[in-house]
Amino acid sequence: MLPRLAHVVVIPLTGALLLGACTEDLKAEDTEGTGGASMASETGNETGNTPTTTSEDPTTGSDSTSDGTTGEPSPWDGEPLPPADDGVWTWVDFPEAQCRDGSTTGIGVRYGSGSGVAIYLQGGGACFNTFTCGANPSSFDSGDFDGFISNGGSGGLFDASKPENPLADWTFIYVPYCTGDVHAGARPDGSIEGVAGMQQFVGYQNIGMYLERIVPTFLADTDHVLVTGQSAGGFGAAFNYDRIADAFPGKKVTLLDDSGPPMSDAFMVPCLQQLWRDAWNLDDILPADCANCFPANGGGLVNLGRYLADKHVNQKFGLVSSIGDNTIRFFFGFGNDNCTALLPSTTVDRFTMGLVDMRDNWLNKPADTWGTFFLSGEQHTWIGGDSYYNASSGGGAKLLDWVSDLINDDTVANVEP
Repeated sequence: MLPRLAHVVVIPLTGALLLGACTEDLKAEDTEGTGGASMASETGNETGNTPTTTSEDPTTGSDSTSDGTTGEPSPWDGEPLPPADDGVWTWVDFPEAQCRDGSTTGIGVRYGSGSGVAIYLQGGGACFNTFTCGANPSSFDSGDFDGFISNGGSGGLFDASKPENPLADWTFIYVPYCTGDVHAGARPDGSIEGVAGMQQFVGYQNIGMYLERIVPTFLADTDHVLVTGQSAGGFGAAFNYDRIADAFPGKKVTLLDDSGPPMSDAFMVPCLQQLWRDAWNLDDILPADCANCFPANGGGLVNLGRYLADKHVNQKFGLVSSIGDNTIRFFFGFGNDNCTALLPSTTVDRFTMGLVDMRDNWLNKPADTWGTFFLSGEQHTWIGGDSYYNASSGGGAKLLDWVSDLINDDTVANVEP
């Protein structure tokens, strides 16, 4: 059981991820689509987008611990989160954390009786042009959090009543999404052509504020941290994983990315990645020693997955996606015609090839670090509702069993339709 520290303080949160003017799988179950495609691979190893091959710890040298962290005292030393009863969602305001429109935000906390802590990043689109910004939420407060509690706060991976849920007794931290930057922005007072007003793309900075209090609350007593999210939150989980893993040295820190696939430049084209880098200042938040994360063509974000596995070689990473995800296919389509597409779209076959290329050529080393679970159809997001328990792929392999193996047994596997 995790501690209930006697420090009653109140605070807020935010976060954002790019790919999904998405209908989150947080209510019941999204309707699964029927997209068809073969699992044939197409290589995307273009210039500046070459998979890293080293399995050595590139950052910490001989002083590092086995999980790739330095073992130095934690720099996260803020006031611990306020105590509350197990099983009750509580909103914690963070007055200095901002949403895209400049309003304040916070995080949700639900303590559990077990020793695990899950940090969940909400999804919901992204803001990098007039269309996407118009469909992306720009604020999130306690009232919005009450809506989450009513409509999805006890479903899917959040369900504490199902003994088959490997996270049933875990503590949950709910990071809302209102910054339009897939929880990875470091550009306050940013601007987007055609969008009125300054945009606070500060999702990455907000999560830093949350960690100031999350880490001292749980560092001593947790034995396992899960970093997870859906859609934009899935991308954000990957972007924030490195510093969260470093913040919990000597602990298991698992990544579960639902529907945020970081494809190679052949499928997530460099001009689109450059738009995101420029809009949200991604170059400031990517690990400086991830040499292949900064190619001159603006692409290369797929290399972050290999970097994380190389550095945190004893940790486990998992990614879930349908082979025809209709939301992510739409967003990747903004890269068509050298990022001038009027009707953005990506075919199911091409999206499927991108997933296979990502799995086989970018998330394949070191061995037994990354696992993937690909499902048929066009559904977007899986872990927030009934699909978490009911979905299956690959001749009957259940998504829930795959997640349970990832979390409980440190076992990764690649499953496909």
